[in-house]
Amino acid sequence: MRRRDSETPVNAAEGAPERAEAPPPVALTIDALGRKCPIPIIMLAQQINDVPMNATVAVLADDPAAFTDVPAWCRLKSHHHVGSYELPQGGWAIHVRRNY
Repeated sequence: MRRRDSETPVNAAEGAPERAEAPPPVALTIDALGRKCPIPIIMLAQQINDVPMNATVAVLADDPAAFTDVPAWCRLKSHHHVGSYELPQGGWAIHVRRNY
């Protein structure tokens, strides 16, 4: 997997960069670095209701499965995958907006 600019969101479905934007402000950061899936998703599911509606949660993960599984969980649970931003130390900050 090639490295991407940390300011460029990555489209998990296609592996292609989306339009370059700064990451949105984050209401909660979940540090799942070093943990294998499904732990990052379980942590997100347990904590997403701790933020207000339309707030953004950043899941920090370095397991390649999380890169595709978190956006899939968003579709399944009707939340919005805002984007995945590569971290300088490796892994991603996967941003999820709470819809309900």
